[in-house]
Amino acid sequence: MTPRRERVLLQAVIALVCIVPFGASLAGILHGAAWLQPTPTTEMDSHFRYLSGLFLGLGLGFASCIPGIERKSGRFRLLGMMVVIGGFARLLSLATVGVPPTGHMVGLCIELIVVPLLLAWQTRVAHRCRVPSA
Repeated sequence: MTPRRERVLLQAVIALVCIVPFGASLAGILHGAAWLQPTPTTEMDSHFRYLSGLFLGLGLGFASCIPGIERKSGRFRLLGMMVVIGGFARLLSLATVGVPPTGHMVGLCIELIVVPLLLAWQTRVAHRCRVPSA
């Protein structure tokens, strides 16, 4: 596969993966914690909407890396590190509180498997396109 073709494929995969944070964060912002729990406290709802806003920001950050992905290594790695750290926090919840519903398990897999694979792939594409890291 040519470097250009691989770059385009990576861009398409990132665009597809961005659907998850966009959908989940918008649902969290619009519906609050009631999206997951029928009668959340005001504190829980406020915090949930705040975190949903941060999640939307992460998704927008990743989307901003799509054009010129081979030149966005620094930004892409920072955003990826934030997602992986969140995944480890979710893993701690799994270990201490119990197994969450399927949607959260899918999120955990994206955070601790898909994102690290995308980070490695972006590094490969940046190297193949011979563009210095940004």
